[in-house]
Amino acid sequence: MRRGYEKMERYFGDYGGQFVPEILMPALNELEEAYDRVVKDESFWKEYRSLLENYAGRPTPLYLAKQLSEKYEARIYLKREDLLHTGAHKINNAIGQVLLAKCMGKKRVIAETGAGQHGVATATAAALFGLECAIYMGSEDMERQRPNVERMALLGAKVVPVGTGSKTLKDAINEAMRDWITNLQTTYYVIGSVVGPYPYPVIVRNFQKVIGEETKAQVLEVEGNLPDYVLACVGGGSNAAGMFYPFIDENVKLIGVEAGGKGPNTDEHAASLLKGKIGYLHGSKTMVLQDQWGQIKVTHSISAGLDYPGVGPEHTFWKETGRVQYEAVTDEEALEAFLELSRLEGIVPALESAHALAFVKRLRDREGKTIVVNLSGRGDKDLESVLNNPYVRERIL
Repeated sequence: MRRGYEKMERYFGDYGGQFVPEILMPALNELEEAYDRVVKDESFWKEYRSLLENYAGRPTPLYLAKQLSEKYEARIYLKREDLLHTGAHKINNAIGQVLLAKCMGKKRVIAETGAGQHGVATATAAALFGLECAIYMGSEDMERQRPNVERMALLGAKVVPVGTGSKTLKDAINEAMRDWITNLQTTYYVIGSVVGPYPYPVIVRNFQKVIGEETKAQVLEVEGNLPDYVLACVGGGSNAAGMFYPFIDENVKLIGVEAGGKGPNTDEHAASLLKGKIGYLHGSKTMVLQDQWGQIKVTHSISAGLDYPGVGPEHTFWKETGRVQYEAVTDEEALEAFLELSRLEGIVPALESAHALAFVKRLRDREGKTIVVNLSGRGDKDLESVLNNPYVRERIL
């Protein structure tokens, strides 16, 4: 199945492609050519690896969560991406793409962000390399992720509120693309997930696959075997793609967990793979939440980072081929997992990561299992929205 993945292919099966206005094609061709060059440039990768190690804080630990393991009668490991500089896996990709932008001679970078973690990571990398930076963020997300908005401003980025549509990640991407079209000569668009037109899904996945590569080596060292299950949350899908990709050819069950929102009997969710249809979104053919006329639906998730009506095309391919199993958990299940990890292990997870953690409960009856959960980020950014939630207040006050 993995044959050809290392090449820069425009499609994963039938999914992916470049469904964009003609004006963007020169920029995408320029990006493809630049990435093809740096792929073969050992000095680029040497600098990238050095920054991951000495600036971002890689490798991240693989932590055996003893009390969680005891409760669910399994060996449960957490891949601690929450310990990275800026607090999430997003820095892996941001450093790589902003370094690529500098190599291309760009003076300015832009990005979209939902939960704010990609925005913070991009602003951080832009400051590191001395580039101008603008971050587009839905006004609703700005309200529920205020600490990250303030961090971006502190790092020197201009945070641009987006008040159109659902005022969340989808609309932030729309506005970032409009900016890019206007400023192609000077500006590099740092896409934060494995979405968008080719070559972005490949580039982002390749900068994030360090997660799975480290995990694979670490679990073999401590267990002597590969895990039975590897879990990761899925919005656009970058942390999951980075975790799953090195395990694609292995006999390991891979489970991606989407945002089930308010439950299976409502339209208030963001489960694109489970409830979407094949469509086109932000330059890519993939699974999309859309109505009968092809209009993008309003989505819902308590987690801003999962509140997106599409998914990376490689995930759609993995679902179609059956290589990865995709499930969904509700807001309440994610909040329960958020509280559980905080109290059992002293680790406050991001609400995104809490979706993956919540699925562990459904594996409880599987005997003799080793489970790895990608803890993609920390929950500092979510404290206000979590503590103000009635479900949580009933349980801690």
